[in-house]
Amino acid sequence: MTQEDEDLDTLVRKRIRGLRVAMGWSLDDLAARCHLSPSTLSRIETGHRRIGLDQLTALARALGTSLDQLVESPGDDDVILTPRRDAARGLTVWTLRREPGLTVARMRVTEAPPARPAQLRAHPGKEWFTVLSGTLVLLLGERRILVEAGQAAEFSTMVPHAIGAHGGPAEVLGFFDHDAGRTHLHPAG
Repeated sequence: MTQEDEDLDTLVRKRIRGLRVAMGWSLDDLAARCHLSPSTLSRIETGHRRIGLDQLTALARALGTSLDQLVESPGDDDVILTPRRDAARGLTVWTLRREPGLTVARMRVTEAPPARPAQLRAHPGKEWFTVLSGTLVLLLGERRILVEAGQAAEFSTMVPHAIGAHGGPAEVLGFFDHDAGRTHLHPAG
């Protein structure tokens, strides 16, 4: 086993123990939930027993996490966020977290909203956003709504809609379900 493999192995064992302790479970509690003996679980946590894939799967399920999250590498890719600029739409997007069905993105909106109602888009999904700084214009059907710093909005994306900056750039934290995220967070075109 390489040093990197050993480090990941140790990290996985610490994650198992840490999640168990955070849930307030004893070795007996977790062992019962994943159908292992308490002594086997103890040896897994302390590094005195190799962890089989079937055991990892059972442990992840019992701990309410995914196998991917339990064994993900401790690299910096999950910490460092690289913005993606979409100049055509006046957006800079930092994707903060991706979960199945939910995307959270921090956006800097610099362009005004579309001038013509024909430019509003409707699609399946649901969106929520909060304005961190500046003022945002939300065009929602026939309505023009100003959303200021500290305010939030929630709406169905089946209503034709668009957003834009009002009186200068706006920083926004947006929450998109799967359909809305797929539509809005990919480059234009």
